[in-house]
Amino acid sequence: MLTLQAQAIALKAKLYRGLADPSRLSILETLREGPLPVHVIVEKTGLSRTNVSNHLRCLSDCDLVTSQSAGRYTFYQLSHPRIADLLRMAEDIVRDVARGMYECTNYDE
Repeated sequence: MLTLQAQAIALKAKLYRGLADPSRLSILETLREGPLPVHVIVEKTGLSRTNVSNHLRCLSDCDLVTSQSAGRYTFYQLSHPRIADLLRMAEDIVRDVARGMYECTNYDE
C-alpha cells in the first residue's frame, strides 16, 4: 500500500504525463483562449480531427478539460483557471532555463 506522500507524487506524475504529450499540450495551450469547438481546435493546432477528439476524451477523463453542448457544437474549455496558470508558469520556466533544455538529451523523443 502506498503512503499518502507516494500517492500524491504518483498523482502529480500522472498530471505531468498528461501534459508531456505534444498533442495534448497543444490542445491545452489553445484552450487558454477560452471555450472552443473541436473544428476550431483542429484549425489552431494543425492536428487531425480524430487526434484532437481522442486527446480531448483523454483530457476530459482526467478532468483537465470540460465540455458543454451549444446547439450542434460541443465547446471544450480548461476545467480550472489554474491549468492556464500552470501553462504560463511553464513558459516562464522554459524562458529561464531554455539553453539547458535545448542542450539536454535526456528527454529527447
